[in-house]
Amino acid sequence: MNKTIAIILLCLVSTLGAVAQEKKFNPRFVVGASFGTTFSGTSFIPKVKNSLLLGYTGGLVGRYDSEKNVGVQVELNYAQQGWQEEFFGAEYAYSRVINYIELPVLTHIYFGSEKFKAFFNIGPKIGYAISDKTTTSGNFDNIDQENEENHPLVQHGMPIQNNFDWGICGGPGIELRTKIGYFVLEGRYYYGLGNIFKSKKVDPFPQSSPNVISVKLAYLVSFGK
Repeated sequence: MNKTIAIILLCLVSTLGAVAQEKKFNPRFVVGASFGTTFSGTSFIPKVKNSLLLGYTGGLVGRYDSEKNVGVQVELNYAQQGWQEEFFGAEYAYSRVINYIELPVLTHIYFGSEKFKAFFNIGPKIGYAISDKTTTSGNFDNIDQENEENHPLVQHGMPIQNNFDWGICGGPGIELRTKIGYFVLEGRYYYGLGNIFKSKKVDPFPQSSPNVISVKLAYLVSFGK
């Protein structure tokens, strides 16, 4: 009988301890807005030599910290991405900016003190191109065709053929929590799994996938303890 009572008491204490630990964390919902800069390029096959194109991004952020150290973050953003080309031995440059509405759904992993936290976001992102713009400078006729014979030019006159964009994104960041809100600084890399142009055997580019680096600032307001 004594052993039975001891076992029951031990189980009760363990259960109360587990409940007490669970009560230490209060789920938190935060919403806000972000704004930042993008540095994008496009991976072409056959290769098109291009450098990073400067653009902008901004949008709405919603995050639910459901458990200690783990949450889910959803965003609705406007983002610019594309590519920029420069030609050897010629005063000519070409760039194309593609404007997207995008929806990242991210796992938010965080740790640190109550006021200062480090985190890592990772997850899928889908987007839809709503417009694009090309910019040229210099004289196209001055391009040395012999030096540029391995640099395709057909993409300059091609419209965007796949408006839908999808891929994986992720990156680290830091968050400062104050009485007036949360201030967030984040870096992120996006690896596109789709193609801007059609990619059948008869098409010029079997691959034309975007790659984007972004740096963003966000301001969030908490609706939890």
